[in-house]
Amino acid sequence: MKRIAAALVAAVVSVLFFVAPAHAATGLHIVGRNIVEANGQTFVMRGVNHPHAWYASRTNSIADIKAAGANTVRVVLSGGRWTTNTAADVANVIALCKANRLICVLENHDTTGYGEDAAAYSLDQAVDYWISIKSALTGQENYVVINIGNEPIGNTNPGQWTAATVAAIQKMRANGFEHLLMVDAPNWGQDWTYVMRDNAQTVLDADTRKNTVLSIHMYAVFNQPSAITSYLDTFESRGWPLVIGEFGWQFASGEVNDQTVLAEAVRRNLGYLGWSWSGNTDPILDMTTNFDASQLTTWGQRIVNGPNGLKATAKEATIFGGTTPPTTPPTTPPTTPPTTPPTGSCSATYAVTGQWQNGFQGEVKVTAGSAAVKSWAVTWTYANGQTVTQAWNATVTSNGSAVTARNAGYNGSLAAGASTTFGFLGSWSGTNSVPAVSCSAT
Repeated sequence: MKRIAAALVAAVVSVLFFVAPAHAATGLHIVGRNIVEANGQTFVMRGVNHPHAWYASRTNSIADIKAAGANTVRVVLSGGRWTTNTAADVANVIALCKANRLICVLENHDTTGYGEDAAAYSLDQAVDYWISIKSALTGQENYVVINIGNEPIGNTNPGQWTAATVAAIQKMRANGFEHLLMVDAPNWGQDWTYVMRDNAQTVLDADTRKNTVLSIHMYAVFNQPSAITSYLDTFESRGWPLVIGEFGWQFASGEVNDQTVLAEAVRRNLGYLGWSWSGNTDPILDMTTNFDASQLTTWGQRIVNGPNGLKATAKEATIFGGTTPPTTPPTTPPTTPPTTPPTGSCSATYAVTGQWQNGFQGEVKVTAGSAAVKSWAVTWTYANGQTVTQAWNATVTSNGSAVTARNAGYNGSLAAGASTTFGFLGSWSGTNSVPAVSCSAT
């Protein structure tokens, strides 16, 4: 994802495709349609992107991303387009990933939009960067995937992608890199001209180690379920394994279908890496507010706590010991209900967590009173014509300006003093004042 404002087609969602290795595997590698570890265990990526190149001091976020349930973090690096991430810095990032039991996908962001963006580096230059920091990467094949260049071709002459990508892979191998390699699609990663789709086999065959994955970025181009499933069906039918390595959830209404991306990834046993933890110039794509893990945005709630999200589906790499994903929603309340059924009380606070032209995201925190509650309902009335268009972790209904939000099946029971949150999207025009809210509970 470009950090600066860009055309909507400059997207961010990655899809990985794999081929069976012809040589003895070193670390993470491809077997059939799967990424597997050195011991042969299938590994399915579940994680998020971290904008390290621009926020190098935010390394504490790696632990936060692990705590959010991820098994993988894709880390943005620069070899000179922005402040260069040195070999020492990259070695520290890898050490933090390992300490937090995360697989580390390292990507060079310098190539973003090459051919259309005059500031972008070529894939050949990206390989030179990897060679310059090879000392930090050698021996880390069990833990590190090298994403050669982010969104390496824009919309100008996307056909150049095939030859450039083949050359980059071969140069990496000629310089002794044995890692699993990832290569992004052209068209700012979205492949809407289908250059990657139609030339994927050529690229995969170019790798002497048969250990390359391709990456599709799904944003505005993939705004309908049919567009997502059709694209994924093509790769699946051709036997190319796939991971969705970058995607967002909303630019403007109807432009992204993240729920289909998540559901299809889980159904097909594909990995995914959402964009991004925080730090976007457009905060719609931030999963946290100002890198604060305790302040998940609506997007953060969807990818962390959703039914197809990180906590529900991620399994730790076996090299770290491996953990099975939970079988119940991560927001499930305490399993022991109160032995008495008192009529409880609760309080609620309403906050606008993000706002853009004609739209906003909100969050309501519900807190039980001095006694446990079994269910709750929050009500408010908008004074300025706002409407709720989508909700998360609650069932929301509207009657004119009056809004009622009732708990979901898994977050109604709260111990005394315990809290839960739900998020929602809304529309507004002119004024978006914060309404008074009331909470009732049983």
